Amino acid sequence: MNYLAHLHLGGPGREQLLGSLYGDFVKGPLQGLYDPQIEAAIALHRRIDMYTDHHPVVDIALSRFSTVRRRYAGIVLDVFFDHCLARDWTLYGEGPLLDFTSQVYRVLAAEPQLPGRLAQIAPYMAADDWLGSYREFEVMGQVLRGISRRLSRPEELAGAMEELIMLYEPLSEDFRLFYPQLQDFALSQTTPNN
Repeated sequence: MNYLAHLHLGGPGREQLLGSLYGDFVKGPLQGLYDPQIEAAIALHRRIDMYTDHHPVVDIALSRFSTVRRRYAGIVLDVFFDHCLARDWTLYGEGPLLDFTSQVYRVLAAEPQLPGRLAQIAPYMAADDWLGSYREFEVMGQVLRGISRRLSRPEELAGAMEELIMLYEPLSEDFRLFYPQLQDFALSQTTPNN
């Protein structure tokens, strides 16, 4: 899952939102590097990734992609599933998407020590409303171009948008099947200490 889904699944508290994002930027053992609630949210992020990577519906969704893009299909699917979540926010989220994303941006702006690359991208994330912009399918092309600049073989993402156009309905159905199960999983992993 990508940023929006992790933020949605991780919980609404400040530490939960931070840890939900930190999970993409903090690697290795945690062992007291961050507030315990932030570390719990990072751990939940990692469990969500593991659950997603081994889910049969996700396997089916990944198999829909051409072999040319198979190596990076997981990245494309993560971004597309964030599009589905933003597009259908009223089915899964509480309150308007704008309220949720605004809260995330406020939390990020108030945090003086964001880890690594997150510190660099957080101002752009807020200024360009990355999370809310996922509603618009066309934004996926910009997101994928940005990701391809960081890949060792960016040419394998060329044509991904055309493939997403063709796969839009079946992948949307995969999301509708998968996301409620992922929500249940994330909820089952939440303890009073998270």
